Amino acid sequence: MSQEKKSFQLPLLPLRDVIVFPHMMMPLFVGREKSINALEDAMSKKTDIVLAAQREAKTNNPEAKDIYSIGTLGSIIQLLRLPDGTVKVLIEGKRRIKIKEFVTNENFFVVECEEMPEKADDKVETEALMRSVKATFETYVKLDKRIRPEMLMSVASIDSAGRLADTIVAQLNLRLEDKQKALEVNDPGQRLEELLGLMSGEIEILQVEKKIRSRVKKQMEKSQKEYYLNEQMQAIQKELGEKDDFQQEIIELEKLGKDKPLSKEAAEKVKKEIKKLKMMSPMSAEATVVRNYIDWVLCLPWQKYSKEKTDINSAEKILEADHYGLEKVKERILEYLAVQSLVESQKGPILCLVGPPGVGKTSLARSIAKSMNKNFCRISLGGVRDEAEIRGHRRTYIGAMPGKILQAMKKADTGNPVFLLDEIDKMSTDFRGDPSSALLEVLDPEQNITFGDHYLEVDYDLSKVTFITTANSLHTIPRPLLDRMEIISLEGYTEEEKFQIGRQYLVSKVIEANGLKDRKVEIADSAIKAIIRGYTKEAGVRSLERELSNVCRKVARKILATKKKKGFTVTGKNLKDILGAPKYKIGQIEAKHEIGLTNGMAWTEVGGDLLVVEVSVVPGRGKFLVTGQLGDVMKESASAAMSYIRSRAVLFGLDKDFVQNTDVHIHVPEGAIPKDGPSAGITMATSIVSALTKVPVRKDVAMTGEITLRGRVLPIGGLKEKILAAHRGGIKTIICPKENEKDLKDIPKKVLSQMRIILVDHVDQVIVNALDIRKPEEIFKSRSHTDAIGIKANYTGQTLHPH
Repeated sequence: MSQEKKSFQLPLLPLRDVIVFPHMMMPLFVGREKSINALEDAMSKKTDIVLAAQREAKTNNPEAKDIYSIGTLGSIIQLLRLPDGTVKVLIEGKRRIKIKEFVTNENFFVVECEEMPEKADDKVETEALMRSVKATFETYVKLDKRIRPEMLMSVASIDSAGRLADTIVAQLNLRLEDKQKALEVNDPGQRLEELLGLMSGEIEILQVEKKIRSRVKKQMEKSQKEYYLNEQMQAIQKELGEKDDFQQEIIELEKLGKDKPLSKEAAEKVKKEIKKLKMMSPMSAEATVVRNYIDWVLCLPWQKYSKEKTDINSAEKILEADHYGLEKVKERILEYLAVQSLVESQKGPILCLVGPPGVGKTSLARSIAKSMNKNFCRISLGGVRDEAEIRGHRRTYIGAMPGKILQAMKKADTGNPVFLLDEIDKMSTDFRGDPSSALLEVLDPEQNITFGDHYLEVDYDLSKVTFITTANSLHTIPRPLLDRMEIISLEGYTEEEKFQIGRQYLVSKVIEANGLKDRKVEIADSAIKAIIRGYTKEAGVRSLERELSNVCRKVARKILATKKKKGFTVTGKNLKDILGAPKYKIGQIEAKHEIGLTNGMAWTEVGGDLLVVEVSVVPGRGKFLVTGQLGDVMKESASAAMSYIRSRAVLFGLDKDFVQNTDVHIHVPEGAIPKDGPSAGITMATSIVSALTKVPVRKDVAMTGEITLRGRVLPIGGLKEKILAAHRGGIKTIICPKENEKDLKDIPKKVLSQMRIILVDHVDQVIVNALDIRKPEEIFKSRSHTDAIGIKANYTGQTLHPH
């Protein structure tokens, strides 16, 4: 029998993103004016209300076409007005209804609708469907933890097919369209079949999610919880196909790689690495390594060069303003700038500034950069013993980085800076490689155009870099590395140069550094000279600066203690009250000529120094003692000097057998300091002859030179440093090998003009000029020897710059 459908008019409540099924209670929050009016009308008339979903949730003022025609008849159980003007209403769905037409009403929607009675199906088939739906729903609940387990008990007690379908579909996480389709199916059996298909699809999705969680959980067994969450996020994004920040970052890298003026090889390498990065998970360790590599390649200055200043006059003014003296270095830089202005593709020079500490090697490199209008970068090679510090680490290592060369180039931000390699003589070697060998490619103008860093893996051009290296000595630098550099020696400053540096540069610097600029504190010239002579003993000016700072500190304390606001002058007279007694006796030689005591000259890494050699002769059994912590070379020089004197004993008027009953003891004072070098032979020979013949050695004479068994005087090194040290010590006469005459051109003319230089090629000439005698016959007692020698001039040698 067909049941007649009843038609009636009721207010309509449009719903957003939600569908109310029959036999379902749901709280709703209503804020639109028309919807509130519809609820109030239903409450006042105590009627039911029609619940129908909007097709688009974003529509604020829906029309008839925007609302589904199939909805639910609901009754209002409770209505509550909230302070913000919205209404909270609890509604229970009763049965399905179909909207026939909308009735005109300005205040709210009114619709004419009719009920949709459910059809009756085969009980056996319906029962089978109900069992399948209940079993499938149980599986769904086990996978979806958002549904409470109590819902299974509620579903199990339902014996109506239509109610079962409506109850379960309301619990599923379905799209609005799928739920609306389920609402529109009037046949309970058909509704159960469609529900079974929907649940099967949802179960498949939940199983995929479970697999994702399971796979991620296995991956995070040895990782942290944060790693697990990130992987889960990536897996979900992979399923959804969404783009993230990582993809945006890759796009930016590609754009930067195209805009950056890379070399052809580097551009291809970056393109290849970005392609590799796209295939990786952003959270993987390898992606981080590739990302860092791309960053390093892109941040290096590939074809970015600063414009060099080739104005020689301007550069000369800068060099003169920053440094006093150092004419040889300044001349070389100006020569380079002159060539650079004439030749466009001139390769950068590789200069090696060699000299003792404190002579201004590092600061000179900064001035060179300033004069050339180039950026300045510096690395210190002191203590470097790993080849990777120069060439970089291979990317197979964890924490791999480029070497110090490319790191400094990144800081310089140009491809043609002035690059200072400081303390190149302080490098060492161990099992990790030889860094000095790695520098061979860096400092070779023919090779550094394709410098290969292990990390970078592409060639980098260093040919336009102006390399400057510094060292205290050359003997620790490997010969192949030394061959690639142009050596410029900075042997040290004379007393006059130190005075000018102190007056022009250091005094104003230390006064400002110690807060005395506005106190009118002055340091007189006499005080500067007194500090140089009595409180410092060095080739450079570092100790001079320290002592000047010491003076300023003590003056600052005096000013504050006496509450004297301004005015204080430090002179040579009140300097002793400030600094105390002088530390050194520079400029004071022996008071008289001494027997067996000779002034020698030595070279050290901090400059030249005077080295006194003492010889004592006592009755004994022919012992020959050498003390003073001397090295093997100096011991051999002592033995050679002694053998020479024994071979010429008759000439000096000695008994042939004097060795058998005489003990000779050679001592070099300051025995705690190790001493070595091939330049003390003639000094020891002179002291031995003086001690044996009882003839004093002149107090104002200093000498240097090696001796042979036949009495020849061999050339030595470091003559400039030695003569400067003798000049500081107040020596007036220098005896040196004739073959070292070529080295005298490097010595300041002002120093040479104040000294008498005697060039000798035989020990006899040394003895004649060093001992306190008037004629050679006073020491050479054998007439046959003097006749064989000929004229007396052979004894005296060649005298230069007589004082």
